[in-house]
Amino acid sequence: MLTPTSDGPSNLKADYRIGYITLISFVAAMGGLLFGYDWVVIGGAKPFFEPFFHIDPQLNPATSGWANSCALIGCLIGALVAGALSDKFGRKRLLILSAFLFIITSLGNALAGDFNVFIAWRILGGVAIGLASNLSPMYIAEIAPAQMRGRLVSINQLTIVIGVLAAQVINWAIGRNLPVGATAEFIRTSWYGTDCWRWMFALTAVPSLCFFVGMFFVPESPRWLVRKGLAGSAREILTRIGGRSYAEAEVVDVQATLQNEESSKVRFSELLAPKMRKVLLIGVVLAVFQQWCGINVIFNYAADIFKAAGYDISFVLKNIAWTGSVNLAFTFVALGVVDKLGRRPLMLFGSASLAIVYLVLGYGYHVHLTGLPMLLLVLAAIACYSMSLAPVTWVVISEIFPNRIRGAAMAVAVASLWAACFVLTYSFPLLKDGLGESYHGDSFLLKHGLGPAKTFGLYAAICILGFIFIYLKLPETKNKTLEDLERELVD
Repeated sequence: MLTPTSDGPSNLKADYRIGYITLISFVAAMGGLLFGYDWVVIGGAKPFFEPFFHIDPQLNPATSGWANSCALIGCLIGALVAGALSDKFGRKRLLILSAFLFIITSLGNALAGDFNVFIAWRILGGVAIGLASNLSPMYIAEIAPAQMRGRLVSINQLTIVIGVLAAQVINWAIGRNLPVGATAEFIRTSWYGTDCWRWMFALTAVPSLCFFVGMFFVPESPRWLVRKGLAGSAREILTRIGGRSYAEAEVVDVQATLQNEESSKVRFSELLAPKMRKVLLIGVVLAVFQQWCGINVIFNYAADIFKAAGYDISFVLKNIAWTGSVNLAFTFVALGVVDKLGRRPLMLFGSASLAIVYLVLGYGYHVHLTGLPMLLLVLAAIACYSMSLAPVTWVVISEIFPNRIRGAAMAVAVASLWAACFVLTYSFPLLKDGLGESYHGDSFLLKHGLGPAKTFGLYAAICILGFIFIYLKLPETKNKTLEDLERELVD
């Protein structure tokens, strides 16, 4: 499909091959699908593997938190190495490596018979997530024309939520026949404790294999090729994307941003240069805020949240699937408006609306509200997040950094995201449970948990601070080429 439009640095007519661009974007975004599935499958498997490994979340909240959050250590490692390795070897090869790691770690987790082995495979699986979360949006941003970059990068978020929903539906389908009121001992000694959760992890290997094979058929990032002195290869790819005139103009514009710069090696210390500090600060703060806004605890600890709202475990898995459905539906809203309304208005809306919903949700826990009202509040929070902070953060951090150091800068931003996510995920069970005298450890947080009401109040305060930062610091980036943004934000 050819769509002539005016775009690019020279305002030349470009015959965009929308079908081709969309196809390679979806293939690259398979990393997002696996990121979403592998990230959320733990929440549905948690009620089953914890009894198998003799983990009581009430008596051992730190162990429970470690099981849920250990993958984030791998995510942090994967995000950091993605920057250096993708700048050296290219975006495509690292995405292929990510797909391979998804395959072997899904099977490793499914076959684990020991808790420490399970943790080791989860951490290695986190490396795959860290690679994919860094490289998939960056790759799409580097092949996408400016006019459609927002919605194409948002495809990565769309596949993330498809992966989230797939994990939730599969978890529900596998565990739906668990008897009402089943005890931890019953789960541990039954099929649910011995095999149910293994299937939840093992099925990740199927889309992982599709991602692995598909990545061999997509081109390398043309901007990375130009940076490596392979302008001819970049022109061929850009010609397939938008025609010969578009390709020539893009190559010239990318080369202009690399003039008089040593592009073969990038030192992380360069990110702290005065002209880079502002843009790096924006990327890091937005990445951390996307996690500390609190929504991911709903996915990772959905079972605990719904049980606290009065639901039995058999209804919990169904409610978790509802959260994924809402997540998917409102991501389509973001796809439709991100290139029209812009990034900044959506980010402001998301932070403000989440603050309001969290305050109401916290009040609901405070007055011991249960049932449907609490479910609706959780779904409202997910809806607001899914059409704003979830996709738009990835769009912004994939487009604001200069060509020469985009890999390294993305690595810092995404590593900050995963470090923030680790803190959030590990701390939530400690914060929400006011354990008092039932815990004999030395941690102040463990002895004096805030409880769910104050915890969501804390997330509301963070969202208010995020709103203020976005209002003061975030520029609008829609309809600008990556090179235009580099000149505007850095030069």
